[in-house]
Amino acid sequence: MTTTDADTSAAAPPPKGKRRVGDVVFANTARGSGLLILLILAGVAAFLLFQSWDSLLANTANFFTTTEWDASTRTDPAFGVAALAFGTVLAAAIALVIATPLAIGIALFIVYYAPRRIAAVLGYVVDLLAAIPSVVYGLWGVGYLVFQLQPVYKLMEQYLGWIPLFEGPVSTTGRTMLSAGIVLAVMILPIITAMSRDVFHQVPQAHREAALALGGTRWEMIRMAVLPYGRPGIIGGAMLGLGRALGETMAVAMILSPALVISPFLLQSGNQTIAAHIALQYPEATGYGVSALIAAGLVLFAITLAVNMGARFIVARRKEFS
Repeated sequence: MTTTDADTSAAAPPPKGKRRVGDVVFANTARGSGLLILLILAGVAAFLLFQSWDSLLANTANFFTTTEWDASTRTDPAFGVAALAFGTVLAAAIALVIATPLAIGIALFIVYYAPRRIAAVLGYVVDLLAAIPSVVYGLWGVGYLVFQLQPVYKLMEQYLGWIPLFEGPVSTTGRTMLSAGIVLAVMILPIITAMSRDVFHQVPQAHREAALALGGTRWEMIRMAVLPYGRPGIIGGAMLGLGRALGETMAVAMILSPALVISPFLLQSGNQTIAAHIALQYPEATGYGVSALIAAGLVLFAITLAVNMGARFIVARRKEFS
């Protein structure tokens, strides 16, 4: 055999074996399930758009740029979601900024620092916190948290008032967008923690031992081996928490006063979210009101879908370059 023949035989691809029937069925079922999710999302978007089309045509105000909302009348209805969309994104952003670092720290403590018995108890507690209804968080926020945050807000205005976000005057009730964001952060904290904990458990033992064998400390091992491996799971958990924060109704509705204004000041009263406004307006919604709320729900659906698709695109791009 010549050298050319040997190279050719070595480079030839291995023969493909016959796939088992179970593998084929499972692969097609998984692929169909993924496509079914996309079809359901497309169907929900089409249904919302179809149901709200008449109200969008009858709307006398700009739906995306105005803050006016008068959808309870059949003559000249006017509704805009500019203030609602701003409040929704702002509350969710505050919750995500507060909850994500805390969730990562709690998950790392449970997996790599806490003794086994304490870690098991903390894991159960985290799972139980994720199952608490949102109305309980809302009652805790409006009945206890806002009063405890009131003196804190005054100190923030005194020492951080030069930052536009913390400009006064401070709300006398404590029912501000920052309070709502804190309550939402507490709500989504168990979700992100549970997802991050599961991902950290899946880091290969060889990766961790290799980092320690190179002389790294436990934190350096976490930074070099655990966090890069668990980044997609952390982002996925953050997106799940963000989805709950964007669609939360009762907790936000109980804390925030109904106000259709666009205010970037976190310590002042004002702002409202789409989901909370739908919950408050539903009892009197008829005719164009129902269609207007459906249109607002479509905007919330689009915001959630865009954020999730954007996060998935970022993760995919990072995997390509890594």
